Amino acid sequence: MNQKEFLETVLPFKDKVFRLAKRLLVSSDEAEDATQELYFKLWRNKEKIENYDNVEAYAMMMTKNYCLDQLKSKRASNLTLVHSNYKDESETLETNVEFRDSASIIKKMMNDLPEKQRMIIQLRDIENYEYAEIGKIMNMEPTAIRVALSRARKTLRENFIKKQNYGIG
Repeated sequence: MNQKEFLETVLPFKDKVFRLAKRLLVSSDEAEDATQELYFKLWRNKEKIENYDNVEAYAMMMTKNYCLDQLKSKRASNLTLVHSNYKDESETLETNVEFRDSASIIKKMMNDLPEKQRMIIQLRDIENYEYAEIGKIMNMEPTAIRVALSRARKTLRENFIKKQNYGIG
């Protein structure tokens, strides 16, 4: 596999790899490092890439494993929290503040979910992966993924409603 073939194969899902890494590592800098490390590993093993049915799913699985390793390492204590702000000039300040508060609450609630549920929500609801692809990445059966996704969504919904109704969580 030459460089052009490699790039045509792996570049289309670079943004998805970065978003998954950012979801897991929180820090944009760490996510960029993880993405770069993944592409370096893929390049080193470029001859093996042709053997995989779904290179994207393989890359996402590698990203997940790398990020989890990073979180377990001593470097995890050095990760910084980076917030992204949503700006839309046409919205009122109050609506904008409510949106940011809601997004922040949901993000925190997602981080409080068990690891598998958090990963499945990321892959299905944010990255729009199919159940079969998630199954390959997570090494789970599609039915188990559906159950975990349903439970995660239910937990998020109930906690968010409780937080909105009572202001506690």
